[in-house]
Amino acid sequence: MNKTAIKNFAIWARNKLRADIILKAGLLGITEKEIANPLPQSTDDLQIFDIGTSQPVRLEGKTAIDQRKSLVAAIRAKKLKHVEAFDAVIEEVAYTWFNRLIAVRFMEVNDYLPNRVRVLSSENSAKAEPDFVTNPFDTDLDFSENEINLIDNLKDNNKSDELFQFLFIKQCNKLNEILPELFEKTNDYTELLLNVSFTDKDGVVYHLVHDISEDDFNIEKQGQVEIIGWLYQYYNTEPKDKVFGRPSGQKIRKEDVPAATQLFTPDWIVRYMVENSLGRIAIHNLKYGDWDETERAKIDTFKSKWKYYLEEAEQSREIIDRFRMEESHKYNKGDVPPYVNSTFLDPCMGSGHILVYAFDVFMEIYRMQGYTDREAVRSILENNLFGLEIDDRATQLAYFSIMMKARSYDRRFLTRKDENGNPDIPKLNICSIQESNSINPEYIELFEELQPIAEKLLDEFIDAKEYGSILNLSITKEEILQLEEKYAEIDNTEYDNFFDSAKQSGLRTIFAPLLKQAKIMAEKYEVVCTNPPYMGGSGMDKDLSIYVKNNYPDSKSDLFAVFIEKCLQLTKQNCYTSMVTMQSWMFLSSFEKMRLNILRTKTITNLMHMENMVMGIAFGTAVTVFKNSVIPHYKGTYNFVTLKDIENSKPKEFPNYENRFAQVSTENFSKIPGSPIAYWASSGVLKAFETGTPLGNLTIARNGMKTGKNENFVRLWFEVNADNCKFDAKSVDTARESRAKYYPYNKGGEYRKWYGNNDYVVDWEFGGKRIFENAKIDKRNVQNYPDSMKFSPSVTWSLITSGGTSFRYKDNCISDIAGMSLYNGGSRTQYYLALCNTKVCESILKMIAPTINSQAGDIARIPVVFDYREEEIISITEQNIILSKSDWDSFENSWDFKKHPLVAMKLAGAYAWGDDKPTMRLPSAYNAWKILCEGRFNKLKANEEELNRIFIEIYGLQDELTPDVADKDITVHRVFNSKDDVPESMKGSSYIRTKRDELVSLISYAVGCMFGRYSLDKEGLIFAGGNFNYTFIEDALYPSDTLYPSDNLFPKEPEYSKLKTDDGEIDLSFYPDYDNCIPITDTAYFEDDIVGRFCEFVKVVYGEDTLEANLEFIAKALGNKGNTSRDIIRNYFLNDFFKDHCKIYQKRPIYWLFDSGKQNGFKALVYMHRWNADTIGNMRVEYLHRIQRTYEKEIEREQDTIDNTTNNRDRAAATKRKEKLLKQLKEAKDYDAKVAHLALSRPDIDLDDGVKVNYEKVQTAQDGKKLQILAKI
Repeated sequence: MNKTAIKNFAIWARNKLRADIILKAGLLGITEKEIANPLPQSTDDLQIFDIGTSQPVRLEGKTAIDQRKSLVAAIRAKKLKHVEAFDAVIEEVAYTWFNRLIAVRFMEVNDYLPNRVRVLSSENSAKAEPDFVTNPFDTDLDFSENEINLIDNLKDNNKSDELFQFLFIKQCNKLNEILPELFEKTNDYTELLLNVSFTDKDGVVYHLVHDISEDDFNIEKQGQVEIIGWLYQYYNTEPKDKVFGRPSGQKIRKEDVPAATQLFTPDWIVRYMVENSLGRIAIHNLKYGDWDETERAKIDTFKSKWKYYLEEAEQSREIIDRFRMEESHKYNKGDVPPYVNSTFLDPCMGSGHILVYAFDVFMEIYRMQGYTDREAVRSILENNLFGLEIDDRATQLAYFSIMMKARSYDRRFLTRKDENGNPDIPKLNICSIQESNSINPEYIELFEELQPIAEKLLDEFIDAKEYGSILNLSITKEEILQLEEKYAEIDNTEYDNFFDSAKQSGLRTIFAPLLKQAKIMAEKYEVVCTNPPYMGGSGMDKDLSIYVKNNYPDSKSDLFAVFIEKCLQLTKQNCYTSMVTMQSWMFLSSFEKMRLNILRTKTITNLMHMENMVMGIAFGTAVTVFKNSVIPHYKGTYNFVTLKDIENSKPKEFPNYENRFAQVSTENFSKIPGSPIAYWASSGVLKAFETGTPLGNLTIARNGMKTGKNENFVRLWFEVNADNCKFDAKSVDTARESRAKYYPYNKGGEYRKWYGNNDYVVDWEFGGKRIFENAKIDKRNVQNYPDSMKFSPSVTWSLITSGGTSFRYKDNCISDIAGMSLYNGGSRTQYYLALCNTKVCESILKMIAPTINSQAGDIARIPVVFDYREEEIISITEQNIILSKSDWDSFENSWDFKKHPLVAMKLAGAYAWGDDKPTMRLPSAYNAWKILCEGRFNKLKANEEELNRIFIEIYGLQDELTPDVADKDITVHRVFNSKDDVPESMKGSSYIRTKRDELVSLISYAVGCMFGRYSLDKEGLIFAGGNFNYTFIEDALYPSDTLYPSDNLFPKEPEYSKLKTDDGEIDLSFYPDYDNCIPITDTAYFEDDIVGRFCEFVKVVYGEDTLEANLEFIAKALGNKGNTSRDIIRNYFLNDFFKDHCKIYQKRPIYWLFDSGKQNGFKALVYMHRWNADTIGNMRVEYLHRIQRTYEKEIEREQDTIDNTTNNRDRAAATKRKEKLLKQLKEAKDYDAKVAHLALSRPDIDLDDGVKVNYEKVQTAQDGKKLQILAKI
């Protein structure tokens, strides 16, 4: 089955149908903006509308006029704004015709149409015209004389599409006789809005016939009714995306719930669900009932057909005796086996996939009892299958799918007649849940003495689509039976007066469906099997949320869990509930009450656990089969399916006994705090839970502070003035004494063990006064936590991480609500950190918290077992913290960064060349750094594996865990020359760096030195806010030996040549830029050109002797275009530096790039922390104006060459360069016009506002006009 083609068609067809229907509605004067009224000259048989075209539109005939009126009424009946109501009706019409087109296509491919004449295509694949257009009189359609004349006229005038549309509507009306739930009579507005063509190659009919292979519809080949389900799911792709793309906090409307929650269940999962519930009833009865060997032999026959049925575990003698007693009470000797009469309900049936396969299983059961297929089909439809759904459109497809399944077993199913000559089609026990809101209360007066019960029924179903099949009915089965009998009497009565006849007609339309759904909802079933909607409580609208909280308090966190409870209520005692749901109910504390209740009152007979994407969705799921009774010590059958197990949309082998296959009793789960469904827990793990101490009893596990609006109070540390930060506070007291504004803020972060993720600071001045004081006024939801835990040593992890849970040592910080931490660990803090970062803990967390969220409560449940090797464990852990910290601090995104490693290691190999003086080569420094990183990596890996080995021994898990740690899971960096050198073992790691990364990092450090952020002459952060002149000393403007300037003495360029320190002044070997503006141009036009400054940096660091070789090494690693090393480096600064800088600084750049555009007419870097109100003006006057003058001179020079050279090559080169210079000049002038406006505004910044706000502020003029002069982040 080509699902890609099916998906592409379904999405496209929806939009095409909607567009065509909207166009047709517009021609009737009905648009999303308004509904036009007929013009005054209209009559009863002719309505005229002004739709803005040159001529008014005419609508002729009473039928068409009535259809338009019904369309208007349908729109106005919606309790929505006009634009939303219009869209809803258009959607309904589009889906109605989509369903019918799909149904007709399925039927014609499988030769199920009663007249056996193709409607959308031809038996002759070379023929474009559908067969029923070619030979309409060969069909079973009845035509009046006028219709025959119309057909002949349309044929004679080659109006093929008009003929096709007429015949298609006629065919749909004919199919109403045998499939009334799908092909309703179309003499309403849906017919009026139909706009299909078979000749249009851009039309839906053409694409349906040509885009999807007939084999995908053909049940004798690879096609099957399953295609209906996929079409339903894919048709809803865009509506579903729209719901999930809604603004944060917006609830899901009841009209959008079907699209938001529909999820087609893969076929093999459906088979597992049905075979291990309905199939288990049959096998269980045959196995334990008092049957002879002939009957028992059927067990093997059933098993041979049911591939996904899993054999029950061997049970104790007590359980076997119980089963035999239960089964013996279900029948008398000689009776038909009770499983033949099993009732099967899908309360969220969608397009009917589960019911369709249940039909197949019932057919096997019936055939084994000697029923003919004809007998079996009718009995299954009338007695065995039941379904509920909130989506009318999906219900149509479910109805169609089941009817087509019946037709596949009974060839005369659709053509058989009763004794009166009418189609003998059974009525199905499925329905789309309807609301009672629109019923006229006067209608139920016909119920006379039963009117109060009828009113009760109506009350049950007010806003019923809001709740669907989770509704708990108060009306009893006896009352429903009374109403049913009375309604039958009303329906068969011939009323004499018009008013009673009208009431009777209204009851048929509205009350009858309510009665039918009430009857289904009030029953209990042998099997309840479904894939329920998945929707968290935060997405529920107010009414649904209140209903769920009041009626399902234990499962209110998600709609799927509500359905677990409801489905168990709908299941008969000792019978089965089979559901595929999210896995979260198995583990999360939010479902603990429900889980404990299930374990106490139900029995899990089967559970198939599936990892992310097995069902095509990005979270884990599980199929659980519950028996609605508790059987102490019963061993259920559990298995696990990974994505690697799936091939061609189904498991390669089933079950995989190597994947956590287990047959265990649920009593094991209670040994683990919270009773997670950890079916794979070994005896060693269970013992640890029984004998160990919960980590939460040894520490305090909790989240931290919540500001309610982090964008107001939290910054990346490098955004703010570093002088206002206190990075080493030991306690709340020392923090307050420092009078600093910002303090390290633990927000979790990426997957990293031992140390790191120190990225953020929080405004906690005066003990967080600004955070908490005005929280209520600002309507912020805030949270604090004890001061004793702030700044204290802790073990932290990230609340949400897709790479597994990793734990780090933290101190000197405040924690965020997402920065979960363990506090008060005392001298054993490192021991707990060690345990948490081992495979033992990883294995345990998969049992108690297998989702991407690791809550404090989950970590608190980890059992801690102590051992005599405690000191050794702590010692190794301290080494790991040091190793990880040294890695973290090697990069400038650490506030403890000292000096770039390639600068620090400049002497590596310096004396290895036999020279008298050291020769400093950058390649040698790089190799030394690479070796150091490799050594650190190997040491950390060895330490982690040793800790694993120790803890595996402590917990007795040698038989199930190995100490090995994958290279990709070591969280310190390794350096490789290129990506091609990265071994397979490191694929997927976030800690891979290449030679280019290291050289880019060196360039970034060099730029930092150019701006004074760093210095080659002093380690650490030098300047990050404040007064630059308090940090660096400016040279005098004149030579020191001249007191006053004279006529022959010009002022020298000012510069900062000294650095102030606590120990005095330091002479600088590399000066910071004087005016905080470093130009980047494609040629060195300025004295402080960035490439020149970088070359000076390399020369100062590594010496002049190796300058060219070092520049060559850098250029080769960068890989940019250029003829020389300097050209390559220049192109890097022009094209890639800022992109790399934004990556390093997490899209919060501190070096801002003035950028005129694609022609590179002008670019310049400035340092955010040195910005002042004159930065733009200075850049404009000193650089932007100068570059324009330079371009003008260069253009003159190139023109001179063009005019005077006799060398054609020189002339061509000069012409090309002149053209480029002209473009750059124009771009620079256009840019100058924008810059001028901002320069006059003199925008300044406040570092406390952060990069995002300030970046916009400096590009906003006083008049509010936005002018982009900086490169996009």
